[in-house]
Amino acid sequence: MTDGRAGGPEGGLPGPRRGRAVDADLRGQAVAAVVRHGMGVRAAARHFGLGEKSVQRWVKQFREHGHVRSGKQGGSRLRIEPERERIFRILAAQPKLSIYGLRDALAAEGLAFSAATVQRFLKRHRLERKRRLARRRCKQGNGPGAASDANPATPAGSIPSRSRHRGAGVRRDSP
Repeated sequence: MTDGRAGGPEGGLPGPRRGRAVDADLRGQAVAAVVRHGMGVRAAARHFGLGEKSVQRWVKQFREHGHVRSGKQGGSRLRIEPERERIFRILAAQPKLSIYGLRDALAAEGLAFSAATVQRFLKRHRLERKRRLARRRCKQGNGPGAASDANPATPAGSIPSRSRHRGAGVRRDSP
């Protein structure tokens, strides 16, 4: 008798845990059931509430490598690390270059990286830079007449609207 859920095992236990990481202990139990105890992959997957393909992959990994640990995730380091000397050369020529400036300098040399990738690279090599975008924003909003200094098209004394919607945030009394 099934519990009424699609793919759920008998006895009211939950079905396969789709899209979630499975710890090494549960992986090991499922693989041991197949390899040591002779249980079928489908039966082991059903018994532990796992996906059949996952158990097949772990059994294959165990037979080839002797373990069921999960693999390393990530890997943006591999793309930018070969350009290490070029990045150091650019920073030596322009020591006060921001993250975005360095990204643009690399783009001018034909290398496309995101600002986040550049920032992680600099942090790994203890060469952190400021983004300097916040500093520009602070300069625009300080002191009287700062709005006219920041944008010549904006008249002095007027406050530019921050919203894209007409009238949003501005209260107007109707006649």
